[in-house]
Amino acid sequence: MILLDYHNVVIEETLTQPIVNVIPTALDMIVVDFDSVSYHISTSESTSVIKFSISMQCYKELVQWGAQDMLQREYGPYCVSNTEEGYDFTLEFNLQNLPEDKEQREGLVKKLALIKRNLLAQPFERAFEQQAKFEEEKQTNPVSDLMQIHYRDQEAIYIQAQLDRVTVIFSTLFKEETDRLFGKVFLQEFVDARRRPNLQNAPQVLYSSKEPPLEIRHLPELKNANKNEDIGYVTFGDVREKTISQIQLFRDYLHYHIKCSKAYMHSRMRARVQAFLKVLNRAKPELPNVEKKTITLVILYI
Repeated sequence: MILLDYHNVVIEETLTQPIVNVIPTALDMIVVDFDSVSYHISTSESTSVIKFSISMQCYKELVQWGAQDMLQREYGPYCVSNTEEGYDFTLEFNLQNLPEDKEQREGLVKKLALIKRNLLAQPFERAFEQQAKFEEEKQTNPVSDLMQIHYRDQEAIYIQAQLDRVTVIFSTLFKEETDRLFGKVFLQEFVDARRRPNLQNAPQVLYSSKEPPLEIRHLPELKNANKNEDIGYVTFGDVREKTISQIQLFRDYLHYHIKCSKAYMHSRMRARVQAFLKVLNRAKPELPNVEKKTITLVILYI
């Protein structure tokens, strides 16, 4: 099993030489991350100014939950108003105005590699703050925001703070019948995990197909969702702040396991076909090895 990094390794490796080592480098590359997030890294003619642009499908929704404040707080000195065309926002780095301390430059590159994670973390952090407030004030029936993040095509994350927990719901859409069957098996294992004695303290996980959970059933876009058998819903309860980075990779890991399972099944099927072919070859009757003799014509002259 592979372990996915929270940060983008390609961005970190690309920006290490020009920013950490302060070496002007000509750059013009587009990097595509999970969930169709794209980055454009480019330099000016003098290669001393680096532009870093990002495009996210759910960026406008994240702005509602504090993404703009986070960008100003973490990347404020490098934010520019002239956003590159086709992207949601742009950062600009002048190699002559970077921090003198090398560790600070390394930290800057690390923050750039984590920019998608930091953006998606904003609704989670907001939900944790609301939940802490509800618990402190001991509100009986708290009313909190239901934050919707449409981060994939026809898929979304729903986050809501409650009195004693933060609930996170993933809507999943499997277009292929095989993917839907494998995904249902994997997601059902999440539900049954708490039945094991050593996993009884694990967060509660619920899975339902077709019909949305009660927390989001009132949304207009989901009123007819129960008619689509391809859509499933995974609910995580009692999510802690330290798991924000991990839960963002939930959909990617699910997709990865489905692909690995299909590859494993195909390899088993090929091995079984080869075994059957060997059996058939052994079942063929062997032809008797009969020595063939030719007729010799002898002519006698008298």
